[in-house]
Amino acid sequence: MLIGSCHCGKTGWTLKGDPGSITACNCTLCRRYGALWAYDYEGERISVTGPTASYARAEKQPSLEILFCSSCANVLSWRGLRLQKDGRRRMAVNLRLAPPDLVADLPIDHFDGLDTFEDLPSDGRCVRDLWF
Repeated sequence: MLIGSCHCGKTGWTLKGDPGSITACNCTLCRRYGALWAYDYEGERISVTGPTASYARAEKQPSLEILFCSSCANVLSWRGLRLQKDGRRRMAVNLRLAPPDLVADLPIDHFDGLDTFEDLPSDGRCVRDLWF
């Protein structure tokens, strides 16, 4: 199990099981936050604890909201605003809030959320390559 916490320690998340590869996205939100995402579903392998605030883009129908600590403003996760067909809610946690030694070797997938909305070819980098 991985555990991440905000800077002040009032909020955090847990992710049970293998997080798989981590996503770095270049969309207008993710590139500003500098987040690295690990995915699952709300109430399944991912849980968020503590008081959070949220932000959703000012679009006609935003697809997700960003959850952050209402005290120190660290970005914890995002969650879908609409349920999937199976009734589950997609969610991701920000791996940058986890202890570096526990996530350093996880491979990174790059996603072009800015232009093509497609996965980009793997370049072999892992979390340690973006942190150190």
